[in-house]
Amino acid sequence: MNIQWYPGHMAKARRMLTESVKLVDVVIEMVDARAPAATRNPDFDAIFGAKPRVVVLNKADLADSARTKAWIAYYKKQGMDAISFSANAGKGVKEAVALVERVTRPTVERLKSKGVNKTVRAMIVGIPNVGKSTFINRLRGTAVAKAGDKPGVTRGKQWIIVGPYLEFLDTPGMLWPKFEDKQAAQRLAFIGSIRNEIMDNEALAMRLLEFLRDEMPGAIEARLKFAPEAEMTGGQMLETACRKRGWILSGARPDIERAASLILDEFRSGKMGRITMETPPREEENHAQGD
Repeated sequence: MNIQWYPGHMAKARRMLTESVKLVDVVIEMVDARAPAATRNPDFDAIFGAKPRVVVLNKADLADSARTKAWIAYYKKQGMDAISFSANAGKGVKEAVALVERVTRPTVERLKSKGVNKTVRAMIVGIPNVGKSTFINRLRGTAVAKAGDKPGVTRGKQWIIVGPYLEFLDTPGMLWPKFEDKQAAQRLAFIGSIRNEIMDNEALAMRLLEFLRDEMPGAIEARLKFAPEAEMTGGQMLETACRKRGWILSGARPDIERAASLILDEFRSGKMGRITMETPPREEENHAQGD
């Protein structure tokens, strides 16, 4: 399954981020806790350079909590502050504000000593559908940023006042021009960070079932009512799910189209369980990459 998606507004978003980084004190990079590596845009390192940056693992309520803690520890070893957050549930608001304040404290205190009350400006960045606008709305306490459950809702930047001395810049989600890592691209598709309109839902659902068969077969058994056998293909599992869940058309034909959409929706909404598809790189892998 070859996935390529870099429409014109993505190039525009890159230019916008490059220009806006000069206006802020800290960059808040949001990733999806279910796929923290796949949902980090590799271009951000070049765009933001040495600008202070923190990582927020959003949608932690849909992810495996033990793996989320492991990822937070990994980021801290890389020199970046990181926290878990559940924008939809509103969990982690105080921790997020405290993190921004801690990272920017040296600048704030330096200016305060000169009699200046510094307004901290933070830019929220991330790939599409990672929850940037919902994050801002939770911190603000009101729906001031456009949010939705599909990628591409925010198309332009907007400044939002969160507190007397705290402002956030909401920005459009930005992917990178080419997915070199096909496995990462597939994970982005699984969690809905790529528009459904350009995807083959049936093929994607088959790949998802194959992933779950190999990594978390219990999720299939609990939600789709059958235990996948090792040799079952994605197509066979999709048809079996139709029979077990009653997704049947006239003539006893399996409703594959409906099944594919529902399986993807149930996975993305957490109905198949709290699943994290990635683990942090091991120390020996980090050393090997640095040699």
